Amino acid sequence: MKKILFLNFFLFILTACAKPPKFSSEFSGEENKYSQIVPGWLKPYYINGKTYFPLPDASGYEEVCLASWYGPGFHGNKSSDGGFYNMYEFTAAHKLLPLGTYVLVTNLENGKQVVVRISDRGPFIENRCIDLSYSAAKELEIIEKGIAKVKITALSEGEIIDGNIVYKNIPDIRFREFYLQIGSFRYYENAKKLKNQLEKEFNKIDIEPFRKNGITFYRVQVYLSNDLYEAFEIAKKLKKDRFSSAFLVAK
Repeated sequence: MKKILFLNFFLFILTACAKPPKFSSEFSGEENKYSQIVPGWLKPYYINGKTYFPLPDASGYEEVCLASWYGPGFHGNKSSDGGFYNMYEFTAAHKLLPLGTYVLVTNLENGKQVVVRISDRGPFIENRCIDLSYSAAKELEIIEKGIAKVKITALSEGEIIDGNIVYKNIPDIRFREFYLQIGSFRYYENAKKLKNQLEKEFNKIDIEPFRKNGITFYRVQVYLSNDLYEAFEIAKKLKKDRFSSAFLVAK
């Protein structure tokens, strides 16, 4: 049954992210004037009966929405930024963000995060705002489910110069606060009990409330380091020795 469900989902996602949109002449009036004066990568495009106007700037952009993913059916296809889609790279498709923008995607259902580069346009399905590459979706643990509620935060932008994308303000996500999420509890008392136990060996433990389907859960997170590389090594050892189901989170 699981294989059948996955096959049905795979057939569904083949329509989620269309081929790179062709700039259409099906505009009139002000839309047509606008398309003639803006640079090529900002030209509005028309697909499935809708006109999309790419944003000229991603500064301060945040969005909470549903993410999906696209994989084998598109691997090797030409993407909107002029390159070729590689499902194993950390990229994504978005309808409006400037091509080349780096965004932080947080899975609001489990707290996992990943940084991706916007390289394509889509998804052109209602209620979807971003199509993640296979590797990015795997990192966020949404492969089997297919979709997840996420938060998108723009980190930096790409600028097209002489037909090439030049990245500016490439995010350095190495230096932040990194925690290992040890457990999640329905009742605060249980989270507090675990925190008290962990305080004997860890200097800083947070209890972070998290709401899902109208229910509040309490996530116990142990501070590791302000350096991603160091935190990763500590987390790897702790996961191997004691907390196999724990995962790294950034704040």
